[in-house]
Amino acid sequence: MTPVRFLQIHTLHSYTAALLNRDDSGLSKRLPFGGKLRTRISSQCLKRHWRKPDGKSKVDLDPHAMSKLEGFVESFRSRDLVTDKVFSQLYAKYPEKVEVLKAIEPEFQKAIYGDKKGAEKGSRPTLLFGAPELAWLAKEAEQLAINITDVKAAKKAVEAWSGGGEEKKEFKANIKALRESCQLSAGLPAALFGRMVTSDPAANIDAPIHVAHAFTVHASETESDYFTAVDDLKADEDDGGADTIQETELTSGLFYGYVVIDLPGLISNCGGNKELAASIVHHLLYLIAEVSPGAKLGSTAPYGRADFLLVEAGDRQPRSLAGAYRKAIAPDLEQAVTSLANHLKNLDAVYETGEQRRYLSLSEASIESAEKASLATLATWAQDRAGEAQ
Repeated sequence: MTPVRFLQIHTLHSYTAALLNRDDSGLSKRLPFGGKLRTRISSQCLKRHWRKPDGKSKVDLDPHAMSKLEGFVESFRSRDLVTDKVFSQLYAKYPEKVEVLKAIEPEFQKAIYGDKKGAEKGSRPTLLFGAPELAWLAKEAEQLAINITDVKAAKKAVEAWSGGGEEKKEFKANIKALRESCQLSAGLPAALFGRMVTSDPAANIDAPIHVAHAFTVHASETESDYFTAVDDLKADEDDGGADTIQETELTSGLFYGYVVIDLPGLISNCGGNKELAASIVHHLLYLIAEVSPGAKLGSTAPYGRADFLLVEAGDRQPRSLAGAYRKAIAPDLEQAVTSLANHLKNLDAVYETGEQRRYLSLSEASIESAEKASLATLATWAQDRAGEAQ
């Protein structure tokens, strides 16, 4: 049997009276497709919620959060990585070295964010670095600080550390050696979804998990929501009625989503650890099916699970099934599954790519070329296919 290279995951999710993903004007994101405007959920939004299924909490409570995996290494995304993850601990540890550390910090900012962008906080890009990389930088800063007694010497030492010529080459070589010797040096989130570091192209990581923007299989369904807030302490004779009057947008929809996992790429990003890569696939299936890309939690409760999920395993170039919905259909699950099944059948007749398939569905409509299963069975099946990859 030919080794599996790609896993393709197709989903249908229903959400009602929600505002899942907003644009810069506060309205739902949209996408024109097939002559109709659809409601959209960006890939960035989806990935963010799969990376951090419990939002901004420090402890991921979801049983299938990636942080639960053995071998998990954290990544941090910020424009304040050097300040918060490298120097804040050193300022606390060496209060007598505050001025020396202040002299050293700007060069570390430039080393990570680039000579021009690292100088000012407002101009720095948001970068993703792993806990091991940040720990190495903190150790480098500490070694410089403890061996220096005055600010002038500190500036010379740190310029030599990150400066031009052989010193610059040595810095690049050291951090390159760290990345090559430490599995997941950039953290697991970077191994899954990639990263780009403009100041150091060698630090770039190709994403093995590709996520499409989800969109409604039907035309957009939106409603302007007029709402008020009443001041409980105001008496009627003071000023009866609302204290605040606002307006927002609510949407409802049946969304088609599509994810591709490049298994050899994922295994490579996991340092060749095939068992870890397979476990990631298992957890990711649960996250895709169960984690909602929700905003306005308190006022819309936008929680839902996949109504339909199809997984394909094969060695041919992936292809989306979005074409099943080029012509907008009714917002109906049975029709949506039927349209997808018919489109898939037509593709099979033409291309004969022979993917293995399993699916789950709340619909009575079926996929002829796939076996129906529960999410637990489906996740285990996908994990096994990942274990077969080269």
